[in-house]
Amino acid sequence: MNDYFAEQPTYDATCFRRRFRMRRHLFERIMQQLVEHDSYFVQKTDATGVLGFSPQQKLTCALRFFAYGTSADQLDEHIRMGESTVLENLKRFAEGVIHCFGATYLRSPTSQDLQDILARYDKKGWTGCLGCLDVMKWEWKNCPMAWRGAYQGKEKVPTIALEAVVDSCLWFWHAYFGVPGSNNDLNILYRSPLFKNLLNGSAPEVTFTVNGTVYTMGYYLVDGIYPEWKIFVKTISEPT
Repeated sequence: MNDYFAEQPTYDATCFRRRFRMRRHLFERIMQQLVEHDSYFVQKTDATGVLGFSPQQKLTCALRFFAYGTSADQLDEHIRMGESTVLENLKRFAEGVIHCFGATYLRSPTSQDLQDILARYDKKGWTGCLGCLDVMKWEWKNCPMAWRGAYQGKEKVPTIALEAVVDSCLWFWHAYFGVPGSNNDLNILYRSPLFKNLLNGSAPEVTFTVNGTVYTMGYYLVDGIYPEWKIFVKTISEPT
């Protein structure tokens, strides 16, 4: 870590990990992968021999940008990066993460993944469960006035929706983002690619038995707005 971080401990990578409870080994693993993938994240010296931004600074900048949803020029006060540098750093970070971790994390589960998910839920008493499905919405602060009608729903402010499925290990193996916030969970579900493979018959087979009955499709835990489909299990008000 360079002299700048030594003089400014408030903004170093350790501070970021403490605030967001990111484990040190995770931070360092992401940083190491990015450095090996893209030389942009390697600390260099300019023509005058002055050290540039360190990998820790660049990674902290990108994570802080995503964590706070702040504007690029606001990070100048904390990271000492200019707006154009922040945007370039963010672009390189996103491309690097997709390249380094996409094949492992940014994908649908394989047959083996599904078996692992089913086994973990089975231990908890939820035989056949594939995860929890729901929609959340983020406020779009700078939504253009001409688009507010399409993006403003019951929240009374413009929002963008994210449909996600998460398993018991907090792996978000499905994420469908970008639908205008005026849509409800059902509208988003009907546009979602979540069940595309199931409908065309290319989805991995899921088989489990409950009370002597064999089922060939897993199910998702959802709230009351979702339709009465076989693959959805809603809240049980009086379970026995």
